[in-house]
Amino acid sequence: MPVNPSRPAPPDDPSVITADATALGLGRVTVDTDLGPVTVRAGREAGGPATILLHGAAGSWTTWSPLLRADDERGAVVDDVIAVDLPGWGASALPAADPVTVGDLSTAVATVARSLGYLSWRLVGHSLGGFVALDLAVREPEATIRVDLVSPTGIGVVEAIRQPLGGGARLPWFAGMLLAMRMLQALGGRGPGLVRALNRIGLLAPLMSPLFGRRRDLDRSVVDALAADVRPASFLLAARAAAAYDLHVWRGVRCPVRCMTGDRDVFVGPDDAAVLTALVPDLRLRTLPATGHFAAVEHPEAVLDLFTSE
Repeated sequence: MPVNPSRPAPPDDPSVITADATALGLGRVTVDTDLGPVTVRAGREAGGPATILLHGAAGSWTTWSPLLRADDERGAVVDDVIAVDLPGWGASALPAADPVTVGDLSTAVATVARSLGYLSWRLVGHSLGGFVALDLAVREPEATIRVDLVSPTGIGVVEAIRQPLGGGARLPWFAGMLLAMRMLQALGGRGPGLVRALNRIGLLAPLMSPLFGRRRDLDRSVVDALAADVRPASFLLAARAAAAYDLHVWRGVRCPVRCMTGDRDVFVGPDDAAVLTALVPDLRLRTLPATGHFAAVEHPEAVLDLFTSE
C-alpha cells in the first residue's frame, strides 16, 4: 500500500502520540458486544486479514499512533487495521458486569472483528493487550494467524497482584502503580482530575518516567496521552481479571508468537521470559536496548521490524 500523500507530514519526534485517526487512514466505528459498545479506529483496508491492535491498561488506541505513522513512512505494511479501545478505556464505556474476565475481553475483540467483516486476524498486543491477545489466540485458533507481543503482562505482574507483599517487592514500580490506581479510585470522579492537574504543573512526567527508557526527553504528547487515558476503575478491573487467570491456558496457542520487551521495562519480572517460553509453543523473544514498557512509542521502527519478522 503506498503512502497517502494527503496525510500530514510526520513530526520530527517519532514518539509523538496523536488522536487524529483520519491522519492515519482510520475512521471511528462502534460495535455492540456482550460487554457493551466497543469503539475502535478501523481502516487501511487491503482485503484482510485484520491487524488488531490491543493497548495496555494505561493506554488507548492512540498508543499505536507512532507505530502506524512509522509504517506510513516505511511503506505501509500494517493493513486492515482495527485499533481497539478495550472496554473501559478510551471511548469504550466501562462494562456494567463485574467481574469481567480476560475471556470476556477477548470475546468482545473477536465480536468486533467479525462485525467488521473479518474472518481471520493477526493480533498485536501491548501489556494487558498482550494478555488478551494470547487468550484470544487460544479461543480462536483457526482465525488467529499470528500474535506479536510488546511487553506483555506476565507472571511477574500477575504475582504482584495476587501477592502484594512478595510479588510486589519483585516489581515495585507496578506495585506502586496498582496502589496509586486504588487511591485514585477512592477519590471517585476527582481522581482523573488530580492526574490532569499533576500534568499541568509538570509533575506527571517525572512520576511516569520509569516506564520509559528515554526518561529525559519524552515528547509532551506522550505524557498528555497517559494523563488522558488514566482509568482507575478499568485498571483495577483488569488487575482482578489477570489475577484470576490461569496462564497455563496459553499452552493452547497454535500460531507463531513473537515477543519484544525493553531491557529497562520495570513491569517485566525476572521469570517472565522463562514462564512464557515454557507455556507458548512457537515463541521467539527479543529484548530491545534502552527501552522501557512502551516500545511501540519509544521505538516504533523496531516494533515494525518485529511485525515483519519471520
